[in-house]
Amino acid sequence: MNSRLHASAFLASVILVAAIGCKKSDRTPSDTAGAMAAPPASNAAPASSTSVTPASAPLNDANIAAILNQANISDSARGVLAETKATSPDVKNFGKLMAGEHHVLHKETDNLTKKLNLTPQLPVGDSSEAKAKAEMDSLQAMPKGKAWDKAYIDFEVGYHQAVLETATKALGVAQNQELKNLIKSAAPTLQHHLDRAKAIQKKLGA
Repeated sequence: MNSRLHASAFLASVILVAAIGCKKSDRTPSDTAGAMAAPPASNAAPASSTSVTPASAPLNDANIAAILNQANISDSARGVLAETKATSPDVKNFGKLMAGEHHVLHKETDNLTKKLNLTPQLPVGDSSEAKAKAEMDSLQAMPKGKAWDKAYIDFEVGYHQAVLETATKALGVAQNQELKNLIKSAAPTLQHHLDRAKAIQKKLGA
């Protein structure tokens, strides 16, 4: 797994996923079923790219909401998988954190879109769903062990780096003030996620 993953122009919209902070919640199977249902296709290592949208894609609030929903579900699903498949206690705990917070944010985003009467719609050319499925298939296919733990953490480091690097772009795109406020409030928690993932990554690589 290559930890130096590249950001796309709008993975920043995913920054909404951490707006709740480290908040515990109950999870339901339906929130992760879509991302985890497919059987493993191969024993290949997880995908090395976190990009989700073309650099020139025009984006609006409906696009932000759609990418957010997909990101919440996929990162929560990876967290659920890490809780059961990781061998490192640190990685298991990180997975639990991701699963719980992303599940909560999925519900929060749903509430906001309903309040705004906004219908989420992925932008033309978006490949986030396909990439999330490829990553999940790869993680499911890999056997348990140190290599799996590192692959998962490496991906999460790159994923959160991409989010933080493009946060200001997300603010520039969002039109609704409530959506902008949610993005602004998310940054500290996303930084906490990244810092935690980096600390685990360093520990695993020692």
